[in-house]
Amino acid sequence: MKSRLNTKHRLPEFSESSPPEVELVPGYEQVKQYLKQQIQAGALRPGLPVPSEAMLVKQFALSRMTVNRALRELASEGLVDRVQGSGTTVAQLHRVSSRLEIRDIHQQIIERGHSHSTKLVLNKQVTGAAAVCQQLELPSRSKVFHTILVHRENAIPLQYEERFVNPAVAPLYLKNDFTAISPTSYLLQHAPLSAASYSIAAQLPSEQEAHELDISPTEACLVMSRRTISGKQVASIARLVYPGSRYRFDGDFLS
Repeated sequence: MKSRLNTKHRLPEFSESSPPEVELVPGYEQVKQYLKQQIQAGALRPGLPVPSEAMLVKQFALSRMTVNRALRELASEGLVDRVQGSGTTVAQLHRVSSRLEIRDIHQQIIERGHSHSTKLVLNKQVTGAAAVCQQLELPSRSKVFHTILVHRENAIPLQYEERFVNPAVAPLYLKNDFTAISPTSYLLQHAPLSAASYSIAAQLPSEQEAHELDISPTEACLVMSRRTISGKQVASIARLVYPGSRYRFDGDFLS
């Protein structure tokens, strides 16, 4: 007697050649990724307008509502500024995603209603030490720009700034008048920031730092080490030294 095959609960068969399922990227994410890439590559620079909604609608064949959502989310991430009646522009990219800001010491002092002045201690091209080249992600013994400045508030030294800059990112850096425009402000204008990292520690100043800040070598200082990236290149590394008795770091945590 022949047995009968019960096919009622048979599982579907899949051929080895069956194409895999493709997860489609939502339209608004496509627009966001495109604009982020343009900003990071420097094709869209801070303060300049991004393509209009009408242009993006046509380019991506999406609805105006979808494009509008992409721009709204980029604005909430701090990458673009939207002003009704004026369109959308690329934000100053020193506003990093953590909502912390890389702030210019000049601007901080002015906002307090005080006078800012700068002493230029060093401004030249040097052969980078191994540790400096490594942090800048450059070949060993590469030429780098080296500056040292002392920022004063009402004639009192407030910050000792030592910075090494990648010449490929800001080739005219050394020609800037740092008594008029700070290194931070100059780099934010000429090497749009796409990422940054920093650490803060309590340390004693070096002999030179104590001398320039007019403090005792035994006075504890707040020292920030900062590394900034523009596009896909490391732009600069900086050591910022503040006398502990004259400065404090303030900020807000946002949800």
